Amino acid sequence: MASIYDSDYFITPLSPFSYTFPDPNLGAKEGLLAYGGDLNPNRLLTAYRNGIFPWFNENDPILWWSPDPRLVLYPQDFKVRRSFRRVLRNRNYRVCFDNDFRSVISSCASMPKRQESGTWLSPKMQEAYIELHNMGFAHSVEVYENDELIGGLYGVSLGRAFFGESMFSKAKDASKIALKALSDVLRLKGYDFIDCQVVSEHLQSLGARVVTRRVFLQELESALNSAGDIGSWIDYKWEYRDD
Repeated sequence: MASIYDSDYFITPLSPFSYTFPDPNLGAKEGLLAYGGDLNPNRLLTAYRNGIFPWFNENDPILWWSPDPRLVLYPQDFKVRRSFRRVLRNRNYRVCFDNDFRSVISSCASMPKRQESGTWLSPKMQEAYIELHNMGFAHSVEVYENDELIGGLYGVSLGRAFFGESMFSKAKDASKIALKALSDVLRLKGYDFIDCQVVSEHLQSLGARVVTRRVFLQELESALNSAGDIGSWIDYKWEYRDD
C-alpha cells in the first residue's frame, strides 16, 4: 500500500468536522486521494457515494482511495466455467444473506494472507462496518456446509450499486459461490454493478471488467438515482439454477 508521500498529487487532509471529499477525477491513477478523518458511518456513506473507499493498515492514518482503472462486475456477466458448474450442481452447501455479518467480517480479517501483511480490517474498521450493517447499508453473504461457515463476503449497498469489500474461503470455491449468489440476486433486483475496487485476475476470470475511473463514476452517478433496498437482506433467497 502506498504511503501518503508516494504521489506527485496533493493528498487532501480531511477535517474531523466535515464529510467533504476531494473530487476523485483529480486524483492520481493509484487512487490515493485523502487521509485522516474518521470512520463515522456518515463519512463512509459519503465516501462510497463519491466512488471512494477506505484502505489502510492498522498503524497507518485512515487512507481514502479511488483508483483508476476500476474493476466492476456487472451481475449478468458472471462466468460459470464447467468445473465450477459441477460444484454448483452438487448443492452440498447452503447460502444465506445477512445471517451472521459479524462472523463474515471477522473471518475476512483473519485470513492468513491478510495477517502476513498486517490486516487492514482492524477492530475499528470491523466495528464501523458492523454499524453500517445495523443501519441497513452493509450486507453479508454466508456459505455453509453442514452448518459450518465455510465462506462469504460483505459490502455496502447504495442505490443500484453494491460495493464489494472483502471475501473469504475456508473451503475450495466457497467465496466464489457467495459471489455467484450475490450476482444472481442483484441481477434480479435490478442492480447495475458490483464494485470490485482494484484489478484482480481472479475476479476478471469470473467476468469482472476493467473500466476507467471516469466511466465508473458516471455509472455510479446513474446507479445512485435509485433509492435501493435499505434494511436487512435476511429474507433474500438463492438457489443455483443451471440456465
